[in-house]
Formats: sequence, C-alpha cells, structure tokens
Amino acid sequence: MTTAPDAPKSRSGQVQSLTRALSVLNVIADNSPGLTLTGIARKLGLAPSTTHRLLTTLQEERYVQYDRDSSHWQIGLQAFVAGNGFLSSRDLVSVARPFMRRMMEKSGETINLAIPDGDHVIYLAQVESREMMRVYSKPGKRVPLHCSGVGKAILMTMTDADIDRIASTEGLARLTDKTITDPDQLKQHLAGCRPLGFALDDEEHAVGLRCVASVIYDEYAEPMAAVSISGPAARISTAQLQEIGETTRFFAGEITTALGGQPPKGA
Repeated sequence: MTTAPDAPKSRSGQVQSLTRALSVLNVIADNSPGLTLTGIARKLGLAPSTTHRLLTTLQEERYVQYDRDSSHWQIGLQAFVAGNGFLSSRDLVSVARPFMRRMMEKSGETINLAIPDGDHVIYLAQVESREMMRVYSKPGKRVPLHCSGVGKAILMTMTDADIDRIASTEGLARLTDKTITDPDQLKQHLAGCRPLGFALDDEEHAVGLRCVASVIYDEYAEPMAAVSISGPAARISTAQLQEIGETTRFFAGEITTALGGQPPKGA
C-alpha cells in the first residue's frame, strides 16, 4: 500500500534520466571532436556527478566513449549503428547516391544530400569532388536553414509566415558578412529563387564557399530532402551559377521521380 504513490514518481524519474541521457548524447554529437565532462555539464546545466553517471551508463551501452589522451567524451560505435538503422529504414540515400555521383562527374564539385529537421537541416550523405580543394560536410552535421544552400532550398517551399516564425524563435544568426539576417530581405531573396527552382548560398555559411541546391519531393509533393552542388567560389563563378543551378534542379527532379515523388504543381 505504501509503495503505490511512489510509482508515478519512479516512472517520472526514469523519463527524466532518459531525457538527460539523450541530451548528453546530442550535445556530444554537436561538438566534434567531443567534450570534457565539465564542458558537457556546463552546456546542459547539470551537476558533474549527474553528468558522470549518465556518461558511464551510455559508455556501458557503447553510445559514447572516453578518449583518455584528450579527456574528451565522444560518440561511440552504437550511436553509429543506431544512426545507420535509421538510414537503412529509408531508401533515400541508396536511391539518391547514383544520381549524386553523376552530378559530381558533371559538375566536378562536391554533392550533398540533406533532410529538414525542424528549423535546421541535417546532412545525410556526400559524394566528394576529386579536386584537391573541396567542400566537406560531415554526415550528421546540423546547419541552419537561412544560410545554407540545402536549407534555403527547403525554405523556398515555406510560407512567409513560416520564415517569420523561424526568425522570431531561432533568429537568423550571422555566420559571415554575407549572411542574410533580415527576415524581409530573406523573403525577398527566396521569392527570386523560387521561379529558378534552385537556391544559392553565396558565401553565407562559410567564406569562400558557394552552394547551389534544389528540393527533392515525396509522393505528396512535400519537401523531403534537398541536394546541392558545393565548391570554392573561385571555381563556381557567377557566370556558372545558372548552369549549375539547372543541373541541380534536373537531378533533384530525377531523384524525386526515382523515389516515386512528385513536385508541386507549377514547381
């Protein structure tokens, strides 16, 4: 009789511990090449003792690992296995990769595939350029919508109200001098991109890099991903943007068709 009232508290505590453990996992994943225990605790606002207990539990299950040389906690093998389980449950990457290789051969530049994740995008796969100087975006990396090529491609499918909401809740962080941080200017920019069928990141996410991206649609004509061509601004000149944009749009359409998707009417 005396234990019944404690049951909900116990379940609540278990949920809280799970939430905290997932937060630990997420913060390590977002901070390559890892963080110290103190750094993790500070970022999450947890006591070091609580953080250590969560880390050792995750370590036992191989979701994190400890690097004694750097004293950093890093993502473990099981997290990679779990992530691959997600990828294998969808055929997006396997279907898109042959088209991505063709895109790389045609453009000579690096090709990225990304999916929307709330008000960000996450890179899923990449086919690297054969050039010595090339762009690298680690699969699993999370970037803002407003200043990345793949993100802006997804933004092109959103309404002005959606863009205002993102600007008011997430903010439009300035990553370079060219980053568009004014919502009205961003909406005007995207309005010019929509008729073209591709979005441009003109050194807005990283100085010296350009990225051209188009949307991949699902069977409901909803955006499910974006594919991009990325490279140094020295190689992707202003004169080449239209041609590269048309290449990106063409292959995005090919991937959409291969997945059984369809673009919205008028797109």
